[in-house]
Amino acid sequence: MPYIQVRVAGKLERKQKEEIAQGITDLMQKVAGKPPEATYVVIEEVDRENWAKAGKLLA
Repeated sequence: MPYIQVRVAGKLERKQKEEIAQGITDLMQKVAGKPPEATYVVIEEVDRENWAKAGKLLA
């Protein structure tokens, strides 16, 4: 049972989340032979003010 966690800075539209989840699920089936019903995808949206790169907050 694959469990894939995706973290993104900021908000995504529902359609974007659906496409990400479907794309990851399809890739796991194609590459690893995992059935779609066994693949879990969790998308975590992190506020840009809570994410930093190179010592600076993204927001």
